Amino acid sequence: MTQLLGSGGSVGSSIASSRDGRFGESGGLRARKRDETRRRIADAAVELVSEHGIPATTVEQIAELAQVGRATFFRYFESKELAVAVGLNDVAVYVFASTLRALPPELGPLDAVREAHRALSVDFDQLRAMYLEQAMLSRSSPAMAAWTLYLYVDWEIAIADAVRPRFDDLVEGDPRPRMVGALTMAAARLACDEWVATGGSGDLPALLGRHLASFELGAPPGS
Repeated sequence: MTQLLGSGGSVGSSIASSRDGRFGESGGLRARKRDETRRRIADAAVELVSEHGIPATTVEQIAELAQVGRATFFRYFESKELAVAVGLNDVAVYVFASTLRALPPELGPLDAVREAHRALSVDFDQLRAMYLEQAMLSRSSPAMAAWTLYLYVDWEIAIADAVRPRFDDLVEGDPRPRMVGALTMAAARLACDEWVATGGSGDLPALLGRHLASFELGAPPGS
């Protein structure tokens, strides 16, 4: 589901942009090196899977492309599926947040989220099989399902940061930007669950659009 929200552009260019634009340097040198190794492995996993598919991609191939040993791969990821999930998530979060920020400033936070969804859904029919494969991947094991939910926090924070400037009445401690992120991801999860239950035969963008249209924001806290 997160891939639908954040699809668009080539995988390679999106990975490069997310690496340069989304991830700042934080922490000490050792922490930065660990983060860079993790991202390099995840990027390699996405690149190989986009070319060959998940079944035909091996941990050894990912490790070779990332220029790490097999043992190093498993220090960062439990499986190739987890590496792919993290890599796809990093790209998708960056693309969706960038799309949100690029929309006209007069759009309110919820309208901007809905418009970003519409803009990124135009290629759905051509990419339907890929979306279904990724949705099934996220449900392929308890570890993958738990990791997918964990990654949703990245989405909530990124969406909150992107829509915050679209509020003209924010107050200190205002929860509404983060609520927009949380509601967006709840809508995405529900829509994807319904879509997967049909075997991927339904209209996922329409399902998501309907769920996104079902909520509104109230006034600032304490008003």
